[in-house]
Amino acid sequence: MLLTAVLAPFVLALFAPAVRRVAGPATGWLLALLPAALTAYFAGFLGAVSAGDPVSFSTPWIPSLGIHLSFYVDGLSLLFALLISGIGTFIVLYAATYLSNHADLGRFLMFILMFMGSMLGLVLADNVVTLFVFWELTSITSFLLIGFNHTSERSRRAALQALVVTGGGGLALLAGLLLMAQAGGAMELSTLLQSGDLLRDHPHYMAILVLVLIGAFTKSAQAPFHFWLPNAMEAPTPVSAYLHSATMVKAGVYLLARVNPGLGGTEVWQTVLVVFGAVTFLIGAFLALKNTDLKFMLAQTTVASLGLLVFLIGLGHELALEAAMAYLLAHALFKGGLFMVAGCIDHGTGTREVWRLSGLRTAMPITFAAGALAALSMSGLPPFVGFIAKEFVYKGTMGELWPLAITGVAILGNALMFAVAFLVGFKPFLGAPSETPKHPHEGGPGLWLGPLTLAVLGLLAGLFSGVPEALLVGPAVWAVGGTQVPVDLYLWGGFKTPLFLSLATIALGALLFWKAQAISNAMATAFAKIGNIDRGYDRFLDALVGTARAVTARLQTGTLRHYLLVTLAVVAVVLLLPMTLMGDLSVSVPLPRTDFYIWGIALLALAGGLAIAVSRSRLIAILSMGVLGMAVALIFVLFSAPDLAFTQLMVETLSVVILALVITRLPIYRSDWRGWPTAVRDGTIAVAVGVGFTLLLLSVTGRPLDLTLSEYFAARSYTEAFGRNIVNVILVDFRALDTFGEIAVVVIAGVAVLSLLAMGGRRLAQTATTSDPAVPSGQTAPVTNDEKDAR
Repeated sequence: MLLTAVLAPFVLALFAPAVRRVAGPATGWLLALLPAALTAYFAGFLGAVSAGDPVSFSTPWIPSLGIHLSFYVDGLSLLFALLISGIGTFIVLYAATYLSNHADLGRFLMFILMFMGSMLGLVLADNVVTLFVFWELTSITSFLLIGFNHTSERSRRAALQALVVTGGGGLALLAGLLLMAQAGGAMELSTLLQSGDLLRDHPHYMAILVLVLIGAFTKSAQAPFHFWLPNAMEAPTPVSAYLHSATMVKAGVYLLARVNPGLGGTEVWQTVLVVFGAVTFLIGAFLALKNTDLKFMLAQTTVASLGLLVFLIGLGHELALEAAMAYLLAHALFKGGLFMVAGCIDHGTGTREVWRLSGLRTAMPITFAAGALAALSMSGLPPFVGFIAKEFVYKGTMGELWPLAITGVAILGNALMFAVAFLVGFKPFLGAPSETPKHPHEGGPGLWLGPLTLAVLGLLAGLFSGVPEALLVGPAVWAVGGTQVPVDLYLWGGFKTPLFLSLATIALGALLFWKAQAISNAMATAFAKIGNIDRGYDRFLDALVGTARAVTARLQTGTLRHYLLVTLAVVAVVLLLPMTLMGDLSVSVPLPRTDFYIWGIALLALAGGLAIAVSRSRLIAILSMGVLGMAVALIFVLFSAPDLAFTQLMVETLSVVILALVITRLPIYRSDWRGWPTAVRDGTIAVAVGVGFTLLLLSVTGRPLDLTLSEYFAARSYTEAFGRNIVNVILVDFRALDTFGEIAVVVIAGVAVLSLLAMGGRRLAQTATTSDPAVPSGQTAPVTNDEKDAR
């Protein structure tokens, strides 16, 4: 059933365009039934998971490699699955209304559903390879969503940037996961992460940690990879509300939380996560106050919130993990709601510029209510769940090695978030009505139902904190920490230090809100002078493309001789360098005993090869090549391989005939002759390749012969493939796809040659027509025998 739940969004995605054509305005309500049903399905696991009984499912995928399509539901994965499916329900409704007049709405909803399935697969995956597959699917589907407005250059750039950053991080993650699986001796995370001490003490721990952190940091926009997320706001607002608040950007946070029992608890883990998380937290919060576009402001606060979550996971103790899970829940509720509120404002007024908006409370009362409730939760005011999360953030930062610095970072970042929350949730609605591009109006239920529901849930989660504590936050903390510990979320903790820190945050946040426009203008002026890291990304890509062009121009010269030279030189290095470094150049394998006539044939082959190298006549070189080939065919005959000998004989005969007919007709240029320096260079490379292969083969043949594969083919060629000729059976049965591929290559090459010959014939005919003025227009000049030969 878990597999069905993960695959269901992909199946529905295939029919989304058709549903759009048939259902029309009801499309969103119909398609939203699936994520709503998934939410109910996952809610059914709350009882078992909150009692400490995780649920798992596994089916073989690639058993020979230990890869299973396995899924695991514990407190952490269940929290994410409920957020993905629950918020996804409202996003589908919201998108169908927001883009109701868009010609490609069906395609957009298909992408959203595909992304939903990818995220569910990611957070529920237990096998490391399964996790990676869904990890990369989220990158691909987010690329499609961010670049949905593909006619816009900015959208295309943002989509490509997100794919490059997150896709590159995904490759690092794959290496880290495979190393971790090798170090821990298991492919399933549920088993692997129980061996925390084994992983932390392993020699590859640092490599695993660096690779996993690269994957997580790129996905969750941690500095210095934070620049891609704000640029992704070029996507339609439903994408921002879903991918960049509650789902995709939290995939990196999910990964860090998931591997915390296995990789966490070390000094390097704590230092790296706390430092990078704190820097990202402050960068995002400051840049949010600099921006004036509602979506971009929220995007930067998302960067800040992701930094805070990484920061808390890095601290690692029980209170910090409790704060992280509580804040993760609170952030999904208020940020998803505020993104949709920003979309409602844009839909109803035609602008998202915060300083152009005011007085919308009368025209858009429901949107105002949703925005105000969500903003109050984001600003950390009681009785919202955001207040509880902020209180636990302060509790989690106290008592650390540098409590003043760490708590100071939390206060400053939360104060900046307070100011942005009031700018987004209250500024557009209060004051006198302002002039906007469109007459302000409230949207339909599909637009305001989602943000209002999420905002109200943020209030209820604060008022009845025992419910999320027992069902969501507590089990998630157990999963992240690796042990079941008491979790106690409460709204009122008395007149203690966290409360006074909250009051200081509110006071500083109110001051920043009061001076927000001046601060924004000052920061915009400063950044206009110093630039930003996004320009650095462009310069990096330009340098990368320039380097690729330079390397291509150097290597891809269009000369076959140059290609062979480089290829054979690399082969020689690959063969001889390891032997040199490992001291294996002196092969102690005795030469096989053979009869004198075999040595004679071998010398004949060697003579043919030397004749090819020194001959100045093409015809003699071709005949010498035939001599070499025939000698090899004779060796095959003497060693009881008549089928190989026959194949070699046919190939050599055809090669000699075809080359004699073709190459001797080609012109000879001065550049075709090699001087002594060139000949010495080429000879050295040729000898190095020959020596390398000789030493390699002597080394291999000197080892005990493993007949496992030979016995396998001998035992099964007749019983399973019904053939007595083992070689033929291997080619046409056991390696049928390989043989088919080789045939396809030959066919494609033949078609290409025929096309080139046909094009050459037409060009010769056109040249003959245009070069002879005596030939009337539309007729072809007569072709002489010499011209026929030339063709």
